Amino acid sequence: MIGWLVRHLQSALFAAGRLARAPLATAFTVLVIAVALTLPMALGLAIISVREATGDFATAVDVTVYFKQDVALEKARQLAASLRQRSGIATVKLVTADEALQSFREQSGFGGALDMLASNPLPHALDIRPTADATSTARMESLHRYLTAWPEVELVQVDSAWVQRLNAILDLLRGVVTGAAVLIGVGVLAIVGNTVRLEIYNRRAEIEVTKLVGGTDAFVRRPFLYTGLYYGLLGAILAALLVLVGLYLLNGPVTRLAGSYGSDFRLLTPGLAEVAGLLGCGSFLGLLGAWVVAARHLSRIEPRA
Repeated sequence: MIGWLVRHLQSALFAAGRLARAPLATAFTVLVIAVALTLPMALGLAIISVREATGDFATAVDVTVYFKQDVALEKARQLAASLRQRSGIATVKLVTADEALQSFREQSGFGGALDMLASNPLPHALDIRPTADATSTARMESLHRYLTAWPEVELVQVDSAWVQRLNAILDLLRGVVTGAAVLIGVGVLAIVGNTVRLEIYNRRAEIEVTKLVGGTDAFVRRPFLYTGLYYGLLGAILAALLVLVGLYLLNGPVTRLAGSYGSDFRLLTPGLAEVAGLLGCGSFLGLLGAWVVAARHLSRIEPRA
């Protein structure tokens, strides 16, 4: 075990030394990988920020039931209590006609004109909030049919179309980010693989001598694997720094823009889990790219007699 660890330590130090002796080439490769990894992480954080700021659009679906003018208050209370027993209903709030008129009086500024009315023209109403798992199109249509079947109901208003459109947009963006992340991952594999391939060709004579004195493919391959690991890890670290700097520069303008609309929206910064995931993905992609290329090309290099 000690010998195995020593050999890995030697390979790791050897690979680090070769990268350090070519700082410009290493920096350009790491920068390309970092830019590639920055895009999906930044877009993913933007989508999460929108969902966090809105408290998840799925919970914003509202259904308003307007009763007929002649429906008594006690009957409206009975119907509200019955509706609370239905599955998929989170809350049911009864808004009486007097409460609705008072709210309209305070918000509209037409108090004097309302005093001239002989009677209250507003009906009793129910403000219904479905549970998060009951906001699908089919469930909302079923609830709409159930409510409109009540003979006491004049109108059922479902405020869900805009919510479904926004959720569809966010789902589309999430799919785009996922697809972009896959393509970028393939790109990182190609970058690391091509860099390691050039390194193998540049050290062909050294590899032949190593194999001539008994070095196995695993022994020869090990430094190249560490090279790919370093490229991926350094690229991920730089990508995390780029995201943090970008968020720092954008948060001020975004906060001021949101404040002009009366919102406290802010872009989320990546936490430890997101940074650790990025470092893990970068390291894995670098290691995988190096392993695929090294396994393919090293087997073709044999010492010449």
